[in-house]
Amino acid sequence: MTAEAAVVLSVLVAFTMALVWGLLVVAAQIQCVDAARTGARAAARQDPADGVVTVTREAAPRGARVTVTREGERVRVTVVAEPPGLHGLPFEVREEAVALVEDTVGAGEAGP
Repeated sequence: MTAEAAVVLSVLVAFTMALVWGLLVVAAQIQCVDAARTGARAAARQDPADGVVTVTREAAPRGARVTVTREGERVRVTVVAEPPGLHGLPFEVREEAVALVEDTVGAGEAGP
């Protein structure tokens, strides 16, 4: 009886740890999504580049890498982070957001 209990208990602990790890990964992914969107909005308003990176890093998970690029009328913000608890493993979450620069939105449309 005790041997079976020891095996079952260790399996339950491993399963619980896997669930907690999965929740941490999902939380990090959601933070990356929010950070990328926040950065894209700031870049679309043409905030200073340092300000865009600062705002994005504040919303991103700790230690995230932020990249801001402009491609014509679009800005692209990429946030890459390692989920907590997985330091040293080659696993990361990544999210991108793209927005139109506000000074070009509607520039070609004729007004009433």
